[in-house]
Parts: sequence; C-alpha cells; structure tokens
Amino acid sequence: MKDKYEVVIIGSGMAGLSCGLMLAMEGKSVCILEKNAQIGGTLQTFKRDGGKFDTGVHYVGGLDEGQPLYPYFKYLDIFKDIDIMKLDENAYDIISFDGDDNLYPHAQGYDNFIDQLVRYFPDERENLVRYLDDVQALCKKFALYNVYDLPAKANELEYMYDGAAQRIRTYTSNEKLQQVLAGSNILYAGEEEKTPFYVHALIINSYIMSSYKFHHGGSQISRSLNYSIKERGGNIVRNAEVTSINHNDNTVESVTLADGRTLKGDIFISNVHPTETIKLMDQSRMRKSYLSRIAHLENTVSVFTLYLVLKPNTVKYINSNQYNFKDGDVWQLTNYKPENWGKDFAVFYLPDNKNPEYASVITVMAYMKIEEMTPWLKTFNTTLQESERDESYQNFKELKAQFLLDRISQIIPDIRSKIKSYHTSTPLTQRDYLNTTDGSLYGISRDYNFPLKSQINTRTKMKNMYFTGQNIILHGILGATISSVVTCAEILGRDYLLKKIKSVL
Repeated sequence: MKDKYEVVIIGSGMAGLSCGLMLAMEGKSVCILEKNAQIGGTLQTFKRDGGKFDTGVHYVGGLDEGQPLYPYFKYLDIFKDIDIMKLDENAYDIISFDGDDNLYPHAQGYDNFIDQLVRYFPDERENLVRYLDDVQALCKKFALYNVYDLPAKANELEYMYDGAAQRIRTYTSNEKLQQVLAGSNILYAGEEEKTPFYVHALIINSYIMSSYKFHHGGSQISRSLNYSIKERGGNIVRNAEVTSINHNDNTVESVTLADGRTLKGDIFISNVHPTETIKLMDQSRMRKSYLSRIAHLENTVSVFTLYLVLKPNTVKYINSNQYNFKDGDVWQLTNYKPENWGKDFAVFYLPDNKNPEYASVITVMAYMKIEEMTPWLKTFNTTLQESERDESYQNFKELKAQFLLDRISQIIPDIRSKIKSYHTSTPLTQRDYLNTTDGSLYGISRDYNFPLKSQINTRTKMKNMYFTGQNIILHGILGATISSVVTCAEILGRDYLLKKIKSVL
C-alpha cells in the first residue's frame, strides 16, 4: 500500500467496488480499504458442511438486455465472470398464507404477471393493468433507473409522498390481491404506515422484468470487480479498519487505520453507513444540525437466518422463492412481538450441482429486531477477532432455529429428516461481518410521511468526500450500483460518465 492515492474508498460493498472500478477505468489511482477479511459486504458467500450460502444476494432483477441493471454490469464487464440461472418465468416468487392452499405467483414479464394472477383473481385484470402501468410510469421518472430512456428532468419528490400500502389499495378492493401484490415486501422491510410506493415499485418492477439467481453465489460479482480493479492498478486492502477520517473545516486529508498507518488521498468515498462515517470524523468541525440529522436516521430491521445443508436427493429443487405469512397481513413483518416471532418468513433454494432436480441448500429468513440481541450487544465476533459468546446466546439461536424448522415444515413436510446440518446467523452477525449499523438489513428506512429526512446526498460537508451505497438511492444490487454511478458522476461529470456507459451498449 502506497502512502497516497488519488481516490481512497472506505468499504468494499457493491457500491464501493463499483466506484473503485469506474474511477480506475479513468486512470485514477484507487485504494479500497476493507476492515474484514472478505470483501463484498452482502455479496459475501460462505461454506458450511459442503453447502455454499449467500449472505445477502439471493436473486437479482432487471439483468436482461434493455433492462435497468444490464448497462451497468456491461460497462463494469461483470457478465464474463458470473454464472446466472433464470428463475421460473411463471413464478419467480410465490406468495403463500397459512390456511390458504393457493400459491400466488409473481411472474416475469408484464403480461405474464397479469395472466398468472388472473387465474386466482379472474375479475381483476383491468386493475392489474392499471397497477403495472403506474409502476412502469414511476420507474421511468426515476433518475438512472434506466439509462436507455433517461427523463429530461428527474423530479423524485412528486412520488415520494405516496405510501405503498395505501397506493396498492387504490387499484383493487380485493384484500387478498392487495396482500399478494405486496407479498414480497420482505425485500424492502415494508411497513404499512411508512414504506413509500416508489420503493415497492422500483424493486418489484426489476424482478418482473427478469429474475435470476447467481449459480455460484453473489461473491462472483465481488471477485469480478476485484480482478478488474487490480488489472487497472487499483489496490484493495483487507483487514484494514479505518479508525479516523482526518480533515480540516472543509477538506479530508487522510484516514488512519487501526494498525496506525495513515493513508492520504485527493478524493475520499465512504461506502459505510453515514452514521458510522461521521463517528470517524472530528464532529466539533461540523454543523450540529447536520450531525443531529445523520445521527438520528432510522434504519430498517435486521434478520435471523437459518441455513440448511440438505441430505442428497431429499428435497426437490423449486426454481422460485417463497414468502409465507401466517396471519394474512404482509405489512406486519416488523411489528412482531417476541412471542410470535418467525410467523412470517422467506425461503430461498439453490440446486445441487450434481443433480439439479434436487436442492442442495435452503436459506430461511425471518426479520429480527436488534433489541432481541440486548444481552450480547457489547460482544463482537469477526474473522480477525473471534469472541465466543456465552451459552445463553447459543441457546437463543437454537430456540429460534427450532421454531423456524417447525414453521417451514408446513411447506416442506418432514424437513427435519432431510437435513444434514443447519447453521444460523443473527443481527449481530449482520453487524459484525457485513458492517451494517445495528445489523440493519437494508440501511436507512424510507418514510413517505417525511421523505426528505431519509434522503442522503452523495456529497458531504467535505468538498472532497462523498457517500455511496445502499443508503443513498436504494438498497439491493440495483440500488447500490446506481448509487455508485451517482457518486462517480459527481466526480467525473454526469454527462461524461453516462456517455461512457452508453458506449458499451
């Protein structure tokens, strides 16, 4: 590692790596600092007992040519390094409810999406057409969502004040259809009185366009970006925790690492949550109103995850994701009480490489509040600093695992006899290994009642420092990638960068 680079990036998530590559492609010297042993943030994968699991990227949307993510992956030359498989075109997602034998599909393709749902809701075709027309119209107004057809002037404010649950109710009076349309809201931690319609629309639209799994995990993306950055002379330093950002009143000069090293730069980009970023700075030099706003940002809920390694040829592979709800209300995911935790959950399958008719692993996710981790909040466990938590923590995880096994046995009968081994992660795992504030799954929580409070500009109060990542635009692969383009556009010029991206199409 040199003493100085033109660009220093803190954090190696999707947006940090994408920024690093885009700027390295422009000939800038780039250094990315990652505090953990693995790069990639939620792109990371891990292995247990022969099974390979994703930590965050279970599927991705809008990846076909002409769709939102395609031009960015093309420009970053990611396609050559990833092995993707398309989910079931008639049901990339399945929405199910206890006590209802129907499996309601979300299908790929706008017409197909409608056709598949009309099988269950025969009188709702016109309403579904109106719903999808509005979803598409909103997405066309969103800056950089589709570089093929950029709006002349983006005005995000006009649709930030619409609530998702409230807007969906205007399309149909059928309460079950309302729930089905919002049934994948585990993807964005949907809350009835808070989640904006634009968050729902941008996410579901990309999956309706096309839905894919990464056959060998989301880490294929981080490896691709890693290789491309290094090919252009960039440097990615692992186990390099930034402990302070050193600056005067308006300019960042350097960062200091946990081992005492100091790294200077001309431009600094933080792929770390804004709240965590300002903790590294001299707050006496910053306006109190700005500090207060950043410090009081609300974050989305965290998650408890159960990872199942299956015995060979025991569970048929299902080329769909499933979201199951106990009480028929998809908007109460984050409002659970401890006694009814795990009533709603998501299931993701991966096929066996040797026999793809069967699943090799299953991932089960249920939201969990960081408050449930209160007895162990002061403990930290990472690859570099392993810390055994006490028996009560292990007992807690086992109790939750058994509860989820009971729940999923309702959709996968006799699941216990088909499991080779199972493993768990908690909000503390999210916090420690994926560097998220309080283990937050999707970063800053968006609120249609106060939309400006949760909007973070990529520009900071320092003239040479920028934010990037899921907290800026939208979470997920698409949101993080777009945010990296927004960040780099501030540095390179918007028209210049978009022209370069379009040149590869």
